[in-house]
Amino acid sequence: MKNKRLLSFVIKLILFTLVASFFAWSFKSGYYQLIIDDSEGFIFLLKQHINMVLLSILLAIVLAIPMGILVTRPKFQKLQWLFMNIANLGQTIPSLAILALAMTWMGIGFKPAVFALFLYSLLPILRNTVAGIKSIDPNLLDAAKGIGYTPAQILLKIELPNAAYPIMAGIRTAVVINIGTAALAYLVGGGGLGDWIFTGIMMRDNSYLLSGAIPVTLLALLADQLVRFIEKLVISKGLRQSITISD
Repeated sequence: MKNKRLLSFVIKLILFTLVASFFAWSFKSGYYQLIIDDSEGFIFLLKQHINMVLLSILLAIVLAIPMGILVTRPKFQKLQWLFMNIANLGQTIPSLAILALAMTWMGIGFKPAVFALFLYSLLPILRNTVAGIKSIDPNLLDAAKGIGYTPAQILLKIELPNAAYPIMAGIRTAVVINIGTAALAYLVGGGGLGDWIFTGIMMRDNSYLLSGAIPVTLLALLADQLVRFIEKLVISKGLRQSITISD
């Protein structure tokens, strides 16, 4: 156990050193000067990027979690394979193809980009919602029924609290994926930091490329930590400890 922890620490230290060295080299080379010189443009693109991700994730949460709850109810379990396969289909289609389909239907701009990101967000949240609810001990549900809990009380007081960890993990996965995928919104006129990334690629200008790509990376890391923090607020300490022990 100690050897594994030591190996994990050494790997993390090496990766951190490499990343820090890259940042130091690129900063010294002046590749981020564009962010300073065109700070208004950077903030505008950053807001577009965040808005796309937030809106698509919120829409996915509003649809995927209720859908996951619905297909785990006894009356609708037969529909579970249908909903899961539809969500899987949206995930397996390449993001560029989804953007192209959305563009032909909705035109160019912000809307098709959000729609494509929304489709990509559905599967992780839906899958984790279903898995979380199905993983609950049946004895716990029987005990709740035995003390007179209604189906709604069982859902709100037993199922959702115990399934909160995998649901939040699904949301975290969807957020991180969407932040990276949102860079492709440039291709349909959706804006975002992808504007600078693709400009840098076409012009072979590392200043544009890194000024767009590095903030996207940092945004994904920041979002991951933010959702982890929300997990601590949503999930009870006892449940987090039990999950850690079982892992």
